[in-house]
Amino acid sequence: MKLSDFKVLTFDCYGTLIDWETGLYEGLRPLLDKRGDKLARDAVLEAYARHESDQQVMTPEMPYCQLLAVVYARLANEWGIPIRKSEANIFGASVPDWPAFADSAPALAYLKQHFKLVILSNVDRLSFRGSNARLDVAFDAIYSAQDIGAYKPSARNFHYMLEHLRSDFDLGRQDVLHVAQSLFHDHARANELGLASAWIDRRHDQPGWGATVAPAQIPHVDFHFESLEALAQAHRAERAAR
Repeated sequence: MKLSDFKVLTFDCYGTLIDWETGLYEGLRPLLDKRGDKLARDAVLEAYARHESDQQVMTPEMPYCQLLAVVYARLANEWGIPIRKSEANIFGASVPDWPAFADSAPALAYLKQHFKLVILSNVDRLSFRGSNARLDVAFDAIYSAQDIGAYKPSARNFHYMLEHLRSDFDLGRQDVLHVAQSLFHDHARANELGLASAWIDRRHDQPGWGATVAPAQIPHVDFHFESLEALAQAHRAERAAR
């Protein structure tokens, strides 16, 4: 199997292209300042992951910006910290402030020359506009949780994507390489649906799962890279070897 076997790269965004752990942690800083003690960064992210995953199951049709606000309030309640609703709403509106990984925009610019690029993300459309500006590329399609009414790892999201890739671009399952960081949200479901996948292992130098729920078991991945630039370099090497 080669990268050049595929016609479309479908991307998870947050954790893969956008540094959501930095964005989340910085957005939670006002709450952490009120908490007062020094809770380790990964402990904060793990608490966030637990509440986010539960809330996404409970309210799959809630737009992500609103869901973030609910999660902020849930964390405040767990930690016994009184907050105003406006504080939670500020966190909910923070997605456009989250930074892109340094390699995302240049790697996407290269990959755009060789593949269709598609987003499949647990985000709302308005929040993604800010992230898209940071990524500086025109995606061929954007499939959001708001469009679908469900959050990954629900199979609904992947079926929606596959249906639209076929109807809009005449692309089949065999044409798709799903590119993502999260084994829980993306790769496990890709395995079940017979999708090839590339793991962008952004946490390769860190223990634990951070802001992502641990997968029930480690899924198979067809490609494993530590960055998106590494994927782009591997594709360049394939082309040079022809």
